[in-house]
Amino acid sequence: MMALKARNILFASTLAIFSTALAASAHAQSGIASVYSGERTANGEYAHAGHLTAAHRSLPFGTLVRVTHKHTGRSVVVRINDRGPFVGGRIIDLTPAAARAIGFNGLAPVEVTVVGHS
Repeated sequence: MMALKARNILFASTLAIFSTALAASAHAQSGIASVYSGERTANGEYAHAGHLTAAHRSLPFGTLVRVTHKHTGRSVVVRINDRGPFVGGRIIDLTPAAARAIGFNGLAPVEVTVVGHS
């Protein structure tokens, strides 16, 4: 009985670990980030160059993502509040403040990982 209970606990723990890893990997993307600015965002907010926000094609507004620069290793957490980028090969548009936080001002190779929702 005790061995069966221990085996069930081990199985449940292993399943939880793999489920968490799978969920995290399902929300990670690698590609090119760019810097953008505008007047209004797709969710109706005013765009602020000094805020840590970003545009993504499909993530829901309010999603928090960690953007990590692949060359510098620096990362920043931004909130998705706009749609884009609309240039092939790019996966996220960052405000100037977010781009500065990870050390670039044009284009950069990044990894984007969902970390939560605001």
